[in-house]
Amino acid sequence: MTSIANQLNQINAEIRHAEAGAQRREFSVQLLAVSKTRPATDIIKAYQAGQRQFGESYLQEALLKQKELSCYQICWHFIGPIQSNKTRQIAAHFSWVHSVDRLKIARRLSEQRAENLPPLNICLQINISNEPSKSGFQLAELAGAVAQISELPNLKLRGVMAIPQPATDYQQQCEPYYQLYQAVKALHRPEIDTFSFGMSGDLKAAIAQGASIVRVGTALFGRRPGN
Repeated sequence: MTSIANQLNQINAEIRHAEAGAQRREFSVQLLAVSKTRPATDIIKAYQAGQRQFGESYLQEALLKQKELSCYQICWHFIGPIQSNKTRQIAAHFSWVHSVDRLKIARRLSEQRAENLPPLNICLQINISNEPSKSGFQLAELAGAVAQISELPNLKLRGVMAIPQPATDYQQQCEPYYQLYQAVKALHRPEIDTFSFGMSGDLKAAIAQGASIVRVGTALFGRRPGN
């Protein structure tokens, strides 16, 4: 068994343990393998060990991998910042987009998603810690953004994504996810069922506060080249 396969088994075990600790239904949380900067060979190893969902942040790199790995049944998620001039290719080549950070991007993705493809699953990126250096909707803008974006054709608004300020204290890790989860539930939109919360360092807190997708890269594939 490869080290990637070993790590994948360990991470999935941690997810199952966190689900049980939070009294969540087993397998209610999916692992998204963050494969940005990783070679296709690493993705194949994870795929052979059972992983099917992979997240990419750099469009041109992702398109090369998709071409090389076209024989595999991979579900590709785009999780990086989105420039307006990249929306056409993102709309054409991904099943999920987690990083819709403004209405303009949502409209472009909707307009550029081909009619012969299923609706593009999207999550709204929320700047939950109100960090000036981060993009995304403010929590106060959530209801308005949901109302407008949910009406766009060719998109399926599935949920929200957030990357809070780093914290080492468990309660501090929980707080922003709790705020966002409760804000979404207060909208009473049952079709919004996806909470893209948590990475390696706050996985337990994210799952305790409602995460349905956790994004893990380094813990699965090892440190990135140059780090």
